[in-house]
Amino acid sequence: MTAELVRGQNHPLSQARLEIRVSAGTPVVAGATLSDEDGKVHGTEWVAHPGAPTLPGLEVSRQAAADHRLAVDLDAVPAAVHRVSVLLALPTGAGGPVRFGAVAAPFVAVTGLDGTEVASYTITGLDAESAVVAVELYRRQGAWKVRAIGQGYAGGLAELLADQNLPEAGLLANGINEAVAQGLARSVAAPPRTADTDRSRQPAAPGPDQTGPTPQGTPGQISPYGTQGAVPPTAGSPYGGQGTPAAGTPQAGHPGTPSDPPAAPAGGPIDYSHPRRRNTTPPPPAPPASPARPGQPGQPVAGDATGWSMDERLYNQVWGMFEDLARTTAAYRSAVDFADSRRDKELDQVLSDPRSRIGGQGDAAREAAQTKHAQLVDQARATLDRDLAQLTAESEVVEPALPYAYARWDNPVWQAYRVPMETPMALRLGDLHLPESDPLRIPMLVRLPLERGLWIDSGPSASLDGDFADSYDLRRLALETAVSHAARLLAVHPAGDFTVHVIDPAGAGAQALAPLAQSGVLAAPPAAGAAGVTDVLGRLTQRVDLVQMAVRGGASESLPPGFDTSEQLVIVNDFPHGFDDRAVNQLRYLADEGPAVGVHLMMVADREDASAYGPLLDPLWRSLLRLTPVPSDHLADPWVGHAWTYEPPLVPPGSQVLQQVLAQVAAARRAWNR
Repeated sequence: MTAELVRGQNHPLSQARLEIRVSAGTPVVAGATLSDEDGKVHGTEWVAHPGAPTLPGLEVSRQAAADHRLAVDLDAVPAAVHRVSVLLALPTGAGGPVRFGAVAAPFVAVTGLDGTEVASYTITGLDAESAVVAVELYRRQGAWKVRAIGQGYAGGLAELLADQNLPEAGLLANGINEAVAQGLARSVAAPPRTADTDRSRQPAAPGPDQTGPTPQGTPGQISPYGTQGAVPPTAGSPYGGQGTPAAGTPQAGHPGTPSDPPAAPAGGPIDYSHPRRRNTTPPPPAPPASPARPGQPGQPVAGDATGWSMDERLYNQVWGMFEDLARTTAAYRSAVDFADSRRDKELDQVLSDPRSRIGGQGDAAREAAQTKHAQLVDQARATLDRDLAQLTAESEVVEPALPYAYARWDNPVWQAYRVPMETPMALRLGDLHLPESDPLRIPMLVRLPLERGLWIDSGPSASLDGDFADSYDLRRLALETAVSHAARLLAVHPAGDFTVHVIDPAGAGAQALAPLAQSGVLAAPPAAGAAGVTDVLGRLTQRVDLVQMAVRGGASESLPPGFDTSEQLVIVNDFPHGFDDRAVNQLRYLADEGPAVGVHLMMVADREDASAYGPLLDPLWRSLLRLTPVPSDHLADPWVGHAWTYEPPLVPPGSQVLQQVLAQVAAARRAWNR
């Protein structure tokens, strides 16, 4: 159980290898000092900071960031060191806040390597201070403890370091600020949570004709890493240093229209150190080598991408894996197409020459054409297999390191689940793979907050083996998939920040909805009948109207007292049964206007059941991201046009992980409402 410390309180440490996680809400500089038994820092070489981030047993971030992970190995610190003090400071000359009293209280957590929190401390009571000693790890009678300090300094880093008896405090503080300023000057901008205009880290939104559902068997264009389609890297993106599209990538403004197919790779395997996948700022933290983080050169490492936090680096790394798989598969298919066209051309030449029909010349020419074709295909397959081996090795390292927002339900990280204090940048909605790369799976991550609603298609769908599932089973699976998605959304949001409503007019989904209803995470029991539909949709529609008026009028504080500011999700089952024309129009309104003000729609429906409405509902289906309850190749990226097979994130049979997670969410919500 985590010890929540107050200023001056200490707590024993039972582990030597630790992470110190810092969440400040604004970019801060993180550092640490080593001192002896008397608390004396013997020189600048005993200070870890962005300009010199590593000391024996200690590594800090090289960049100012809102989130940090400092790696500590207490067994590796010198024997003369009896105290490790963690320092936080606001960067100077960056145009940001100049005192901690103007920002949210920094939060510090000491965790094990598996992410389990040992102790945490929220640094409150700061005002004019611009630097603070957050916590210290100290040795006492051969054992290590952590103590909450929270000592602030209005004079910044120079005053803090001087208080640690460091003669060169002023010079060192200037050097740290200069190193941070240089890092900020060459780093990419932090990704916004909700901005629609900045697409340096998230995809651009295609037009209505480029997204959404398509006829059965036709891939619908959608990017798994941005809920509204993908475009090639642009300036400012961590994947395109010069802002130019990669070979074989469609030009911006034309998603889904690839240019010339990319050529087959002519060199070695995928280079994971190229600029698109790596950057000098901000680098991933490198704790002491352990089996969980391979340290040998050439081996893939989890979090080996640019980003302000480990979650963002993992998100970007997964995006890079998706991009590399798409590119190497496109190269393979292009090479095979070239081999086919070359063989056909040579065979046509043989048939068009009457002389080749006499004797064995024709047979020899045909055999030579087939041999060349086989050689080209084998060469292309060898290159593909080599690249797939590299990606598989990276996947085997990345998958176990994913946080629960990105992890499958069978990942052990869920066993250590704890209701978070902040919302992650993305959420896993399933897996993606291509026919040539089975069994390699790429996580399908979408940015949070959701920019589009979700449509879990319960209509007839062919499975991977060509069989059609029973209609009743499909409807049940579709609602179970919706429950899985809703549970994930609840699990990754802080208590009280996400509210779920359910509309089940006929009560047909009571069994599938039981995990949500019985755990107590719903705002109210599932709404049934026409009256329930009218009540829920009416309240959510009114909410959208109120928030829109407040935002447009610049008067957010004028919302009614007690107004619930949490994001809202409504799960609609068995549509359109129980919905009149007014309710249908309200659904369309929520789908179009709701996401911008935190109201999200999740439809569990068969489009054919609503065919009586004709084209009236076409905008509704197009505005939602279509997912399926069974594996299906209905998704296509608009980058190179591959038809990706989507696999939903169902809970393993017999697992109780969903109930365990929802129980913790319900307990946190009850505590929050007290």
